[in-house]
Amino acid sequence: MSYPKYGRIDGAIVMIGFGSIGQGTLPLIERHFDFDPDKLVIIEPNDANAEKIAEKGYQRLAASLSPENYREVLGSVLTPGAGFVVNLSVDTSSLDLMKFCREQGVLYIDTVVEPWVGFYFDTDDNAARTNYALRQAVRDEKAANPGGTTAVSCCGANPGMVSWFVKAALLKLAEDLGAVAEPSSRGEWAALMQTLGVKGVHIAERDTQVRTEPRETGHFVNTWSVEGFIAEGFQPAELGWGSWEPWFPPNAHRQDRGCKSAIWLEQPGANTRVRTWCPTRGPQFGFLVTHNEAVSIADYYTVGEGDHPEFRPTAHYAYHPCDDAVLSLHEMFGSGQVQEVHHILDVEEIEPGGIDELGVLLYGHAKNALWYGSRLSNEETKDLAPDQNATGLQVTSAVLAGMVWALENPQAGIVETDEMDHARCLEVQLPYLGPVEGHYTDWTPLTDRQSLFPEELVEDEPWAFANVLERTGA
Repeated sequence: MSYPKYGRIDGAIVMIGFGSIGQGTLPLIERHFDFDPDKLVIIEPNDANAEKIAEKGYQRLAASLSPENYREVLGSVLTPGAGFVVNLSVDTSSLDLMKFCREQGVLYIDTVVEPWVGFYFDTDDNAARTNYALRQAVRDEKAANPGGTTAVSCCGANPGMVSWFVKAALLKLAEDLGAVAEPSSRGEWAALMQTLGVKGVHIAERDTQVRTEPRETGHFVNTWSVEGFIAEGFQPAELGWGSWEPWFPPNAHRQDRGCKSAIWLEQPGANTRVRTWCPTRGPQFGFLVTHNEAVSIADYYTVGEGDHPEFRPTAHYAYHPCDDAVLSLHEMFGSGQVQEVHHILDVEEIEPGGIDELGVLLYGHAKNALWYGSRLSNEETKDLAPDQNATGLQVTSAVLAGMVWALENPQAGIVETDEMDHARCLEVQLPYLGPVEGHYTDWTPLTDRQSLFPEELVEDEPWAFANVLERTGA
């Protein structure tokens, strides 16, 4: 097959991390960009991946980046004024790396605002461990140093692709309701969401990929980075908080600086259940795992200023991972111990039929709820791209789209995916996403609610977070 070339990357391409996402991103870089192979460097301290890098024929730098050495290590391989840093690692400060890249005039992209090693577990200040706090530090840097070399923050599947899906879903909803033309500014997008009556957004995901062999006790099995999932799963549950919400969780906290678009709960996100809906399985529980997009979507679509804006949507992740990951979480939280063996499902060990159904559920409007997203199967993934499963390809294709946008907009400064041209990014990404569809549903969090035990529900506001959050003894 022939693949479109989106441009040439002059200078060094430095990939930080070569785990499952790095291994899946590399073939897409090779397909879609012209570059000098001898200038592609992979920074990967894990010797287990050394052979894979050697097979690809690229230079490996076996270094662990730290606050003490990152400038020296990156400076030894970067080409000032050219090139691209693709940060797909854990335990490296996204903020520090993007600041250094911008100083050097080098394009930068990552999939999450990642802190230095130890951040997630070495502090007892839960407010400081939120994604809101991590994001706010990046937004502060953007405000202090606007413009300049492009650094794309949080551009994977989610955060990332789902922000583009929100805009696509709003346009579909607007068309179906006979509303206005496409917005051209942040203010117009926010006004459109308000006008359409959208009260909130679930990033609603159901991963039905199944391993051919049963999960073993003491193994944490997942379809993407186990370390990344555990780290974010132990962060506080967090969500963008809508201006319309009639109930406030008793163990929740507001933020005291910045845009104040989010709240956090005194409990881990991967042990907090919420009700949501996806097309294949319908109603389901998901985990309220903190993600950057929950904060950024609520912020981006705010109408008005101050602590009490005229309109702000509720936004949060509602994630049902693959069944093996659910069992792994249950074992981990039950035992109080993180499993020693971490296993990411390889594309060849997944049974046929499973998909990663990842989209956005826009709710509360005249048509009740619209799910819009990707329903990519592992079997399709085998035909589309090598070295990854369906979950991985939804991430790596978003990295590709973000890189293309950065090359085409090299002086955009620090940007989040909500601020990018969603149509252009999806144009690049869609060939790798399988079916991308919109589905309406009449379901609400109050549908078929059993009444054997008393619950404190908000009957006149079906989509209130009080009805979405699974509470016991209420």
